[in-house]
Amino acid sequence: MTQTIALVDDDRNILTSVTMALEAEGFRVRAFTDGAEALRVITAQPADLVVLDIKMPRMDGMELLQRLRKSSAVPVIFLTSKDDEVDEVLGLRMGADDYIKKPFSQRLLIERIRALLRRGELAREGDAGATPAVVRGELVLDPARHACTWKGRMVDLTVTEFLILKSLAIRPGHVKNRDQLIDSAYGEHIYVDDRTIDSHIKRLRRKFREIDDGFEQIETLYGVGYRYRDEP
Repeated sequence: MTQTIALVDDDRNILTSVTMALEAEGFRVRAFTDGAEALRVITAQPADLVVLDIKMPRMDGMELLQRLRKSSAVPVIFLTSKDDEVDEVLGLRMGADDYIKKPFSQRLLIERIRALLRRGELAREGDAGATPAVVRGELVLDPARHACTWKGRMVDLTVTEFLILKSLAIRPGHVKNRDQLIDSAYGEHIYVDDRTIDSHIKRLRRKFREIDDGFEQIETLYGVGYRYRDEP
């Protein structure tokens, strides 16, 4: 089945060149120069993945991402200016799965898109036959449905958040350093900054604490990494 990529950028040159490159790789592309129009169409006709520029008029990428995350866990790669680290951190904390700095090569973008789509498939199907669900006390992770519940309440997670949490919960009490979590969530051949994992962990905690303000299952071992708390 042909996968659909929503491409949102107010630079028409980028839209045209990236659309051509993605279509040459077999993707269907919906291109938008306006965040508000993109939100309307993506909400009505969901895409498989969204590539989103941060700096746009009317509705910028941050606002579009925030609104998307209210109703959708669609994978999002956002595009940021070369030196703007603030955009990267804010975007990840708001629920982006990955980011690429401008200027970027089209080949790199295509590789990141394919990697993220593969991760989504693995999160839904990869080990559904052998371990259909990971149950740790009040936590239930169902890879086949990409579903997470805590104390019986649904927690909406992005693909990256789901894979990070699953990596920790599979072996409670065992410490995972950032490199191990990067490999679990992104794959061994994708480089991301350590800060990326920290931002995803913060967002994971925030989502669970919106349901249960006493949630303390994800522990930080400073200078070492993270672990999922062993049940007493």
